[in-house]
Amino acid sequence: MPGGFGLILFIIIILVLVGYIATRFTIVTQSNRFIIERLGGYHATWEVGLHFLVPFIDRVKQRVSIKEQVIDFDPQPVITKDNVTMQIDTVVFYQVTDPKLFTYGVDQPLKAIENLTSTTLRNIIGDLELDESLTSRDIINEKMRGILDDATDPWGIKINRVEVKNIIPPKDIREAMEKQMRAEREKRQSILIAEGNKRSAILNAEGEKESRILRADGERQTRILEAEGQADAILKVQTATAKGIEMIRKAGADEAFLRLEAYKTMEKVADGQATKLIIPSDLQGMIGLASSVAEAISKEPAKPKKPE
Repeated sequence: MPGGFGLILFIIIILVLVGYIATRFTIVTQSNRFIIERLGGYHATWEVGLHFLVPFIDRVKQRVSIKEQVIDFDPQPVITKDNVTMQIDTVVFYQVTDPKLFTYGVDQPLKAIENLTSTTLRNIIGDLELDESLTSRDIINEKMRGILDDATDPWGIKINRVEVKNIIPPKDIREAMEKQMRAEREKRQSILIAEGNKRSAILNAEGEKESRILRADGERQTRILEAEGQADAILKVQTATAKGIEMIRKAGADEAFLRLEAYKTMEKVADGQATKLIIPSDLQGMIGLASSVAEAISKEPAKPKKPE
């Protein structure tokens, strides 16, 4: 029995030792790094894979993530060049590039980054006036990134990006800015209305001008067409008269026929409203004879009436 008990105890001890040794095997996952110390000093940086810790000698000092991480800092009071106090909060994107330096370079790296960000922001804003601070976010971000990246390089940290999240001026400054913005909007609105009225007046004037030009052109075209019509009518009348005369000549009309036609013409002229008549010389004699006969008849004494 004593021999059997000793064997069982030996087996138990072996199993415990095997279990303990099994626990000393460590698997490092992707995007992680393990800092290993041996007898209190830095020994190695374990990367992805299976590793073994020597019992009672090695230990894992720190597990470090090499993924990009984000720190959102609370608003910090800063004073501008023109003595305006504002609240500004920032967001820092950083990544550990050297786990050893990150572990041994600085105590509480995140707290150190926060304090460094706060002091850097105060220095940058202190050189800018209020308006510049509100409109120069890109410049502020780039300056802070460069300064923080240089300062954290000995700590094994890479600052990828710094963003100014919010800039909160004092209440009275915000109210003044809102009033200024409203005034600017009203000014732009008034300018747009004036420009619209001006454009409308110009378009109306141009439309009236074009309308008058079109009416004048229409009247001119009408007069031209009327004149051309009258000229064409006169030409046709003259052409017809010439053709009539030509036909009379060809027909061999005698002098008696021509005189008869002249008498007919004089009759039409006499029936008109003209106060002056121009009579050809060859007709004046006959007209004078007719006038004498008419005058003699008018002067003949009246015959006495027979007694009833």
